[in-house]
Amino acid sequence: MKDRGKKIFLAASVIVPFMLYCGYYYGMMVKNAPYKFSEFESFTYRYGTGDSLLNQYDSKTQNYQYIDSDDSLVKTKLKLTKDDLLYLHRKATDYGFWDFPTQIRGRKDQAGVNSPHYYIKFKYKRKSKEVYFDLNYDGNPKLKDAVRVLIETINKSLDEAQARTETNKPA
Repeated sequence: MKDRGKKIFLAASVIVPFMLYCGYYYGMMVKNAPYKFSEFESFTYRYGTGDSLLNQYDSKTQNYQYIDSDDSLVKTKLKLTKDDLLYLHRKATDYGFWDFPTQIRGRKDQAGVNSPHYYIKFKYKRKSKEVYFDLNYDGNPKLKDAVRVLIETINKSLDEAQARTETNKPA
C-alpha cells in the first residue's frame, strides 16, 4: 500500500467514526435537553423590596405592573415577542440560570434590611426553573454577578418592549 493510501485509510478508520460518534452524542444531548425553547410556555418575573414583590410581569397573561417614579402602581399589558423570549432564554442559558440554586438569599441576620428581591421563573412543558434572589446575597460573587446581569437583561428587554408598545399606540 502506498503512503497516500495509508493516510486515507487511517483518516477513514479513525476520524470518520469519531465525527459520526460526536454527531450522535451531541445530537442526543440537544434532543434530550430539559430546557428547550421549542417547549417554552411562559416567563414570570417579579421584584420589589422586602417581602413585597409588587413589580411583576407574566408572559402568559401579558400583565405587567410596576411602581413608577411617582410611587403609583401602573398596570398594563405588555407583549414580549417570540424573539424577545428567545433572547431571554438564550441569555439565561449563557449566564447558567439552569444551574442556579432555587434560593439565593442573604444572611439571616440581615433579614430586617429591605434589600431588593427578585423572582424569575421559566416554565417549559416538561420542566420549570425558578430562582428567588436577594440582592444582599454575600456568597459566591460569580453567582451574584451572573444573576445581576440576567436581571439587567430582563429589565432591558421589558423596557424595550414597553418603548415599542408606546411608539405603536395611536395618538
